[in-house]
Amino acid sequence: MRPLLSNLFLPVILLAVVSIFFISSNDRDGPWKIPLLPSDLLPLLPFSVSRPVLRSLNSAVDLLPTFVGDVSSPEAKLQWKGACFYKNVAWMEFHNKSHSPYGGGTLHIKVSNAHSWTCMDLYVFATPYRVTWDYYILSREHTLEFDEWEGKAEYEYVKNHGLSIFLMQSGMIGTLRALWDVFPLFTNTGWGEMSNIAFLRKHMGANFEERPKPWFSSINVDEIHSGDFLVLSKIRGRWGGFETLEKWVTGAYAGHTAVCLKDSKGKLWVAESGHENDKGEDVIAILPWEEWWDFELNKDDSNPQIALLPLHPNVRANFNNTAAWAYAKSMDGMPYGYHNLIFSWIDTVSGNYPPPLDAHLVASGMIMWAKIQPAYAANMWNEALNKRIGTEGLDLPDIIVEAEKRGVPFDELLTIPEQDDWIYSDGKSTSCVAFILEMYKQAGLFDPIANSIQVTEFTIKDAYNLKFFENNSSLLPEWCNQEDTVKLPFCQIKGRYRMELPGYNTMEPYPHMNEKCPSLPPYYARSSYC
Repeated sequence: MRPLLSNLFLPVILLAVVSIFFISSNDRDGPWKIPLLPSDLLPLLPFSVSRPVLRSLNSAVDLLPTFVGDVSSPEAKLQWKGACFYKNVAWMEFHNKSHSPYGGGTLHIKVSNAHSWTCMDLYVFATPYRVTWDYYILSREHTLEFDEWEGKAEYEYVKNHGLSIFLMQSGMIGTLRALWDVFPLFTNTGWGEMSNIAFLRKHMGANFEERPKPWFSSINVDEIHSGDFLVLSKIRGRWGGFETLEKWVTGAYAGHTAVCLKDSKGKLWVAESGHENDKGEDVIAILPWEEWWDFELNKDDSNPQIALLPLHPNVRANFNNTAAWAYAKSMDGMPYGYHNLIFSWIDTVSGNYPPPLDAHLVASGMIMWAKIQPAYAANMWNEALNKRIGTEGLDLPDIIVEAEKRGVPFDELLTIPEQDDWIYSDGKSTSCVAFILEMYKQAGLFDPIANSIQVTEFTIKDAYNLKFFENNSSLLPEWCNQEDTVKLPFCQIKGRYRMELPGYNTMEPYPHMNEKCPSLPPYYARSSYC
């Protein structure tokens, strides 16, 4: 599965970096409270001294701002407790200093009751049409000017719904610490690998127990069959970092999937959505097993842990191999399913966002990312959101405004289930797991309820939880986990660390499965028949 939450994190991370370096270049005065806190001085110390302390505080999650509230008029003042200033009041004043059709506005923020002289609060402010930021170190009333609204739509939105305010809850030191935690997640180094492992241990409770060598299996391909499922967990480099964030928000203990297919001559192939072609594009591909396995053994620098999940014999007996091949060939070369990727994760208004993440922050991240890479942002969510309100061609700000006009708040818009038969500008959109489950659907594994299953609503966790796989470990091939003293219920075929798949092979399919499921860490508990 390709990047998901990372596309929402990156603008926030960028904002945090810019904020910190801008702030560090300005003179500091302080509110007259406690003289200082030790942590406030850490950024001023030599890096070799401050680094161990930075690493002992907070976590990468502290890069995420916390939604404070919306402010729209002096009559409806917003009050909250900040990270530095414990008493804060905000209100919006509309004006027309620009002499434009819809004027502008002034945001007033009065801050007081700071906990030390040297602390400061960092804020992000957003409408569907812009994202900006500011910081406050003095106890007084501050203002932020919006000289001119971007047309009638932004003016009416702020007037009716307000300007959204987000607080960087961890302040400067926490944000510095979080940046130190996040950047190594994406590095192709031993440091990066250990950072990903530490993040998943802390936020998901993953174990990462080391397996005995050799860390790969001598596989007999005669014992692999069509429909057998492959799950991969990458823990270093670019995809390792992306997958770590994806695992955290979805509860999946793997970040990519593929499926085995045998042709009429008995030759083994691997089909996957997310293969990088010679042009650097992520596409659906059908590869000879030898080519796929050689790449994973010798060329994949993300150090993947890989498991084979054999279908149960009774399920395999119902697997229509002809239909599966027909579907795979019809999708071969099609683009990876970016359009609907985030919608397999977001099913509920508030039950899928690890704190402090929420729909307000997701919307702001989308808006910021749309300004950085508008074409990519449109590919990730604009088409899918247009389909949810029955429109075409609207960009994200207009989608948000149009949905609000129809009485559909943005947090509810994100929860509308994806439909497998939706056709996007570049065809059907299937992520790595949706591609495989649609193949299962075409091959008859979801019968007789296939018409009430939307596979684009399934995460990787939802897929390996399906009760489709071998449940008797004594019937697994002899080379499964052969050198390992712990006998897993599936075949781990590569990896230094023992894979975990909580809930593996436990859930019978049911109509409208996984359309309204919560997924909050660290337990990722789901409601019955969600």
